[in-house]
Amino acid sequence: MPAAIGRPPAGVLAAAVAELFPGYFALVMATGIVSIAGQLLGWPRTARALLFVNLAAYTVLATLTLARLVLFPRRLAADFADHARGSGYFTTVAGTSVLGSQCLLIAGWRGAAEALLVAGLALWAVVMYAFFASVIVREVKPTLEQGINGAWLLATVATQSVALLALALGDPFGWPAATVAFGALVFFFIGCMLYLAIITLIFYRFTFLPLATATLTPPYWISMGAVAITTLAGSSLLLARGRSPLLDELTPFLKGFTLFFWAAGTWWIPLLVLLGVWRHVIRRHPLAYDPQYWGMVFPLGMYAAATFRLSQALPFEPLAYVARAFFAVAVGSWIATALGLVSSVVRPSRGS
Repeated sequence: MPAAIGRPPAGVLAAAVAELFPGYFALVMATGIVSIAGQLLGWPRTARALLFVNLAAYTVLATLTLARLVLFPRRLAADFADHARGSGYFTTVAGTSVLGSQCLLIAGWRGAAEALLVAGLALWAVVMYAFFASVIVREVKPTLEQGINGAWLLATVATQSVALLALALGDPFGWPAATVAFGALVFFFIGCMLYLAIITLIFYRFTFLPLATATLTPPYWISMGAVAITTLAGSSLLLARGRSPLLDELTPFLKGFTLFFWAAGTWWIPLLVLLGVWRHVIRRHPLAYDPQYWGMVFPLGMYAAATFRLSQALPFEPLAYVARAFFAVAVGSWIATALGLVSSVVRPSRGS
């Protein structure tokens, strides 16, 4: 944290608020998508249990974030202008929208989903333009090696999550379904544009610049998660094509484009696993809880949900078996990360 922002405040709670990790809403994203995948794949009790966990997590994180905005606005603003940390704020957008989809699909709470859509759209506009404007006009900028990381792809995730919630609602607030579908299509293409632009820089950073184990953080799994949610958005557009003549006309293109992104996400998985082995087994980087690990759980759950929806949209039934296998992996990863979170909270309490 820059020195100009001041020393960390005294007190455990005050320090926790001041130093709150901008990307902590990835916990909500991960819990929400594992819950949604469970609902799609026939595990309604698991899905509903995770919904209530997520409501509690979202409430706590939203309260802490608002407290940080009121009590430590300079720290929050400094994070926005930070190339490495600022992109984490896109998790507030994605977390809000994923929770909205979760409320609608699992509990049927349409009013809550509509309210979260409004919140998601407002947050999207603020975070999208505040972050990119801040890093663009910043006078002293880091190198590509220091400034870019997988969390930048949360810009794609946030954009597609808004499109997904709008499509799930169909006609929020009584708006014409065709108009909503058009807006979702526009957001889908914006998300695609952001992915293609940012992944080029990340791939260059991977292949031509030094990569230390400390910098190969879990958010690099968003390289897969961003195309997975793009696949889910594309599949949802295909399944909603009856609402809009434009979607119906674009069906062949959307099928090919969506399958392209699913193939790209599938390609990433073995490489990311190999890099994880290199980091933790070969280089023996310690494996300890970090809030960034939620950025790894989310892509696994998203890949399961996206693959299942793609199996329906194409249609191609064998993909459903792939989705079920990855759902099991996602649940295991969620449990492991949740245990790490509980351990990290309990251990300091015992120490005090």
